[in-house]
Amino acid sequence: MTSIVKQFQYPELSRTSNGGRRYVVGEKRLPSVTTILDACTDKTWLIEWKKRVGESEAKRISTESSNIGTLVHSCLEHHITKKPGQSKNNLVYQLANKMANAIIENGLKYIPVVWGVEANLYYEDLYAGTTDLVGLWKNKPAIIDFKTTKNKKTKKDIQHYFLQGVAYAHAHNQMFDTNIETVVILMVDRDANYSCFETEPGEFERYGDIWNNYLCQYYKLNIDA
Repeated sequence: MTSIVKQFQYPELSRTSNGGRRYVVGEKRLPSVTTILDACTDKTWLIEWKKRVGESEAKRISTESSNIGTLVHSCLEHHITKKPGQSKNNLVYQLANKMANAIIENGLKYIPVVWGVEANLYYEDLYAGTTDLVGLWKNKPAIIDFKTTKNKKTKKDIQHYFLQGVAYAHAHNQMFDTNIETVVILMVDRDANYSCFETEPGEFERYGDIWNNYLCQYYKLNIDA
């Protein structure tokens, strides 16, 4: 059974969407991890996809995916925090609830302790973000993120998710002097098929190097000016 232990004091941070998502940390407005990744990623595939399906259809698919993802996260958060969620009978909510249950039944048993849910993190003067969970995964300190997908993915397909997790781990380690070196992605598709991906020995350092290159690229482009 998953227990919440408030071992760390995670900050309350306000957000702004001016120039991409930013978090207000003191006097600074730090770019989010996802903003940095988005700015430094080749979007050729996205442009081609939009041309292929059409702008309106692309927008519909993206909105649908976002709505389902938000509902799944909400269901999981309410389950973990033991807070009552809204009971809805529409088909989208039923689908999201079914998807969330796949993660609850298959993944949460490996998470005995949660330190933070939707925990705000920042790396001083560089970036900020919010991780779904931080706690123990199979008794190892870990950053844990929930992801939804329309079609089942392989580990190779989700490299950006690991970069995101490593960025959060670096921030947590700096803020609280921890030594988190494990990132776990718990994923579920529309058919409620569950997948678990986690960093293997040596991968955390490799993803860390790639993330640092993204950071250098982002600030070299002077996007933050």
